[in-house]
Amino acid sequence: MIVSEKVEKVIRPLNELSAGWQKATLAEVAEIIMGQSPSSQYYNSDGEGLPFFQGKAEFGELYPKPVKWCSKPNKVAQKDDILMTVRAPVGPTNLAITECCIGRGLAAIRPRNGVSSRYVLYYLRSIESGIDALGTGTTFKAISGGILRSIPIPIAPAAQQERIVAEIEKQFSRLDEAVANLKRVKANLKRYKAAVLKAAVEGKLTEDWRKQHPDVEPAGKLLERILTERCVKWSGRGEYKDPAKPDTSNLPSLPEKWTWASIDQLTSHITSGSRDWTRYYGCGSGTFILAQNVRLMRLDLSERQAVDPPKTDAETARTRVSIGDLLVTIVGAKTGEVCRIPMEMVDHFVCQSVALLRPLMSASAKFMELYLASPENGQAQWKHYIYGQGRPHLSFEQLKMTAIALPPLAEQQQIVAEVERRLSVIEELEAAVEANLTRADRLRQSILSQAFSGRLLRQDMRDISDAATPFSMAAESPAKYGKDNRAGR
Repeated sequence: MIVSEKVEKVIRPLNELSAGWQKATLAEVAEIIMGQSPSSQYYNSDGEGLPFFQGKAEFGELYPKPVKWCSKPNKVAQKDDILMTVRAPVGPTNLAITECCIGRGLAAIRPRNGVSSRYVLYYLRSIESGIDALGTGTTFKAISGGILRSIPIPIAPAAQQERIVAEIEKQFSRLDEAVANLKRVKANLKRYKAAVLKAAVEGKLTEDWRKQHPDVEPAGKLLERILTERCVKWSGRGEYKDPAKPDTSNLPSLPEKWTWASIDQLTSHITSGSRDWTRYYGCGSGTFILAQNVRLMRLDLSERQAVDPPKTDAETARTRVSIGDLLVTIVGAKTGEVCRIPMEMVDHFVCQSVALLRPLMSASAKFMELYLASPENGQAQWKHYIYGQGRPHLSFEQLKMTAIALPPLAEQQQIVAEVERRLSVIEELEAAVEANLTRADRLRQSILSQAFSGRLLRQDMRDISDAATPFSMAAESPAKYGKDNRAGR
C-alpha cells in the first residue's frame, strides 16, 4: 500500500483498524477511469446513445439525472460505478444507475475483488472535505488520477461491508425523514412570514386598531407634507421636477385614510454607485456594498469589499449610505431584494448594481421596507417590471413609479411594532431549524466516521474468520496495474 505524502497530510491515517480489516488504496480495490469529454458533435438532448455526465451539476442525492446524451462516448462508466467529481468541485459522489458516458469533470471508480460499491461510495463521502483539500489549480480545483488512486481506504470483511452499508442507510433514512420535516417547517415559516407582511401592509393587522383610533390624521395629509419637504430639499439639476406618480394599475383598494404614493414622492433622491472606483478597491477602511450584500430585509456584510474612495469626489458623497436609507438590488439574479440601513455606518457606499433610496420622512423608512419586501406587494410589482433574460434589471424609472400603500403615520408605527414582534418569533424558530439542520449534517458525518473506524457495528467474529487474505493485485494483471499507476490518469 503506497500513499503519497500529500495524501497522508489531509486524509486521516489508517492506524488502528478493527480485527479482520485491511489497509488498501483505491487503486488496490478499484479500477479508476478518468473521464474524457467527447466532441460536441456527438451530444444530443433526444436520448440517443448513453447518458452523458460532466460533473456535480447533474448529481442528485444518490444518482445523477441526465440532461444530455452522447452517441459516441470516449470514456464509459458501468452500472454501479462510483462517479466522483475531479474538477471544480473536487469530491462529490454519485452512483451510475446505468451505463453512461463521463466527461473530464468526472472519474468512474469501479470496485473489484468483491468490494461493495456502496461501501466505497460512503467511505469517499466520509472523507469528502479531505479529497477537496487534495485539489490543486488557480482557476479551479482539480485532482489527478495518480492522487485519486493513492487515497487510502479501510476494507472491512465482505459480509461486514454489507452490514455497514445497511446500517448507514438505515440511520440516514431516519435522518432524511427528520431533515424533511425540518425543511417543511422552514418552508411553512417562510410562507407565514410572507403572510404576516401581506396582512401588515394591506392593513389587516391593524383593523381593530383603526376602529379604536378614528381621529388619526389621514395619510393624504402626511403625503402633502412630504411633498412640500421634497420641494424644499430639492437639490437636482435645474428647476424642481414633480415626482413620478404611483403606478396603481391592478392594485387593490386601500383601507380608510390610507393613500397610494410612489417611491419618487417619498424619497429625496434615488441613485446608485460609482462606475469608476475599481482603482480604489482592496484597501482603506471604507466598504463597497455589493449586490450580494443586499438580502431581503437584511444587510449581509459577511463578505466585505474594501474601498478607499477620494474624500473630495462628488461620487463619494452621493453614494454614501445613512441610517434609514433603503437599498435595492437593481442588476443580477437577486434583483428586487431590498433592505434598510438599520444604524449609522461609517464610509459605506453602494455599488452600481445597488440603488440607494433616501426616504424624506425617516419615520416611514421601516414601513416602506416592509411594503417593498412583501412578496405579494412591492416584490410582485418589481417582478412585473424586471426586464432582461440573461441579466435582470430594474430601471430608476420603474423604481420611481413603484406604488406604496401609505397608512397614517401613527398606524405605520403600530404596524411596524406588530410585525417586529411576530418576525422576532419567526426568526427564533428559523434559527432553531437551521441549528438542527446543521446538527443533522454533523450527525451524518459522525455516522460515516464511526462506520469506517469500525465503531458503527458490534464486531462479529464470523467476519474475522471469513475475512479475505490481505489485498494484493494477484487477481489483476501486474503489467496493467503498473501501467495505470504510472499514467496518473
